[in-house]
Amino acid sequence: MSLIPSRKAIPLLVVITGPSGVGKTTVVDQIKNGPQGHRYHVALTATTRPPREAEVDGVDYYFRDTRQFSRMLAQKELMENATVYGHQYGVPKGPVRDALGAEKDVLLRTDIQGARYIKMKWPQIVTIFLTSPSAEELSRRLESRGTEDAREITARLEMASTEIATAREFDYQVINDDVLRAAAEVEQIIAAERSRSREPLEL
Repeated sequence: MSLIPSRKAIPLLVVITGPSGVGKTTVVDQIKNGPQGHRYHVALTATTRPPREAEVDGVDYYFRDTRQFSRMLAQKELMENATVYGHQYGVPKGPVRDALGAEKDVLLRTDIQGARYIKMKWPQIVTIFLTSPSAEELSRRLESRGTEDAREITARLEMASTEIATAREFDYQVINDDVLRAAAEVEQIIAAERSRSREPLEL
């Protein structure tokens, strides 16, 4: 009787998207700092936005000037890119490729535009739309961050109402009414997706 070797799981690229202020970073940090955090790589976004207080280059974002960002675009180093609220954003391919090669699942936070583009280009990725329990709660979270003025908060809330209507475009939807619960639900989704057959991701 011959034994059939178990199929080796293909590492996943999991894109977590949703409106600004919904808690994408908080949920991802909870997963990364949890008991299974060692099996994940958190992809960072490059941006021309200046760092907020306490943000660190290479930890929170890759902070780049417009010339550096343009060079990455020209050399096709970005998985996706977009201009949001006057600043450029994009996800560098290199660190994602390295993490997948090391058999780590990759968690990638991005906006709706970026998530759509990545899913279109690499259909085998997993997309999770994170949302807040209510518009009032989203407004409270944006105000409590203290990183935007009233005008910016209003613009983000107006965009959020449009973005929430796109939730069904994505593979899964998770309500972030409690960080621990939302992070656990995301990990349950990832665990289920690991058992599915898929083609390796080529960047």
